[in-house]
Amino acid sequence: MVQNRHAVIIEDDDDIAMLLHASLAGAGFTVSRASDGAEGIELVRSVKPDVITLDVGLPGIDGLETTRRIRSFSDAHIVMLTARDDEADVLMGLEAGADDYVTKPFRPRELRARVGAIMRRREAANPPTAVPVAPPSAKVQRVFTHNGLTLDRDERTVFVDGDPVETTRTEFDLLAALLRNRSRVVEKAELVRHLRDDGYQHISYVSAADKRALEVHVGNLRRKLAEDVKNPRWILTVRGVGYRLAPARDPG
Repeated sequence: MVQNRHAVIIEDDDDIAMLLHASLAGAGFTVSRASDGAEGIELVRSVKPDVITLDVGLPGIDGLETTRRIRSFSDAHIVMLTARDDEADVLMGLEAGADDYVTKPFRPRELRARVGAIMRRREAANPPTAVPVAPPSAKVQRVFTHNGLTLDRDERTVFVDGDPVETTRTEFDLLAALLRNRSRVVEKAELVRHLRDDGYQHISYVSAADKRALEVHVGNLRRKLAEDVKNPRWILTVRGVGYRLAPARDPG
């Protein structure tokens, strides 16, 4: 049984906060709430949650700056809520460090499904110590290397030419998916569903905004890897389709 799941809600609207609280508590979370960005940052620092929901239009420190500050010390999965169905709003939130977004008014069922997928990914990446380790005969690749990059799925680490690269959980999972598929082109919709661990039909639709959000995550990942866009070492864009790994280079 999974225990001690904690969620933090950063929301100044009491009615929306109550709906979020009911949705997250119903999904098995202990829930704490802050009403503004400054309070939310300190609450996240104190309780170290697994999941954070926050509004873009917070009083005082807005949601974008709140996200940036939280991301500087926390790897919690951040879901940004926006009342404006504005793609620019969504993209700015993702660039600030959010992992996902939900447009208000939102469906509690969709939020619970997305949060459930988040937790399945986190728990798969950090299995309980009581679970037996797979025997050596089980051919599950855990470490990937490509053109000077090393990704360890067990340790959740990324190194480039021996230097560590800090990634969000979403960026790490995205990079792992591309490494696992090697030279195969992975369509954007497939990557979106992979990042959501989407086994739920009611959230299986992938919109244009979802694909743009994926592009932002790829852009953030490329920036952290110091990727040369004119001569990429790792991630190639297949225009109109998706992404794949760049060809292997001669180490000499």
